[in-house]
Amino acid sequence: MLTADEITEIDKAISLVPVRKAAGIEALKIVQQRRRWISDETLRDVASHMQMSAEELDSVATFYNLLFRRPVGRHVILVCDSISCWVMGYENLVNALQERLNIKFGETTRDSRFTLLPNCCLGCCDGAPALMIDNDLYKNVTADQLGEILGIYE
Repeated sequence: MLTADEITEIDKAISLVPVRKAAGIEALKIVQQRRRWISDETLRDVASHMQMSAEELDSVATFYNLLFRRPVGRHVILVCDSISCWVMGYENLVNALQERLNIKFGETTRDSRFTLLPNCCLGCCDGAPALMIDNDLYKNVTADQLGEILGIYE
């Protein structure tokens, strides 16, 4: 069931577009911001409010890679795997992250603190290798910096 606050924000997003369905991604982002992920039940509730079928909305949710259809940790780490990041040390960075967190891509730490995901491009080739934690972008990241960076996120 959507909360009153979620409905208010979704309705605001709907008011900004000419066609109600065009706010589908924004509606899902609003709910995800509060719940961290989009369950099947939540997707159906949002679809109903958007006057869409759950299948229509799910096709949007599965296309947009920053909508999470499974539970994620309190903080999501996106590691850029573009060619620039590969050339500039992606493999060392990923290996260090996986070792430090004791998880692989698509997994969440036991304490639900972090989920680790690849991302095809973070748009900062001049700062490769790069990663993003929640909405914070880190450029020119080395394995030696990971302890300090991860320590920010409790």
